[in-house]
Amino acid sequence: MPKSKVKKFRGSRTCGGGTHKNRRGAGSRGGTGNAGGCKHHFVLDMMRGRVMGKHGFFKHNAKEVDAINVGDLDSMASEDGRIDLGMMKVLGRGKLSRPVTVTAKAFSAAARAKIEEAGGEVVVS
Repeated sequence: MPKSKVKKFRGSRTCGGGTHKNRRGAGSRGGTGNAGGCKHHFVLDMMRGRVMGKHGFFKHNAKEVDAINVGDLDSMASEDGRIDLGMMKVLGRGKLSRPVTVTAKAFSAAARAKIEEAGGEVVVS
């Protein structure tokens, strides 16, 4: 029966790695971190799902607007039918079943039409 590798290398200085200088630094592993992602580790990184570089566009002056749809306003209204949305924009998806007074920063044309059609009021703050 052959010796196990552990037993074979017990007491050995380099455990089958050649001279004492081999297997020492990161160069034996092909570099540290994400080194070689575009070269010698390309396929390995691709299989792991790593992608190098920047992707797509980023609009630096884009304004993020909080929005809510007309269909969500029914459940938000108080007993007197008033809703204060502050700095939000109201969009026109959904239906209103009762008249409400909505205060918001902006309204789409469809949202404004649906609120007024239900007998409500639009207030731009």
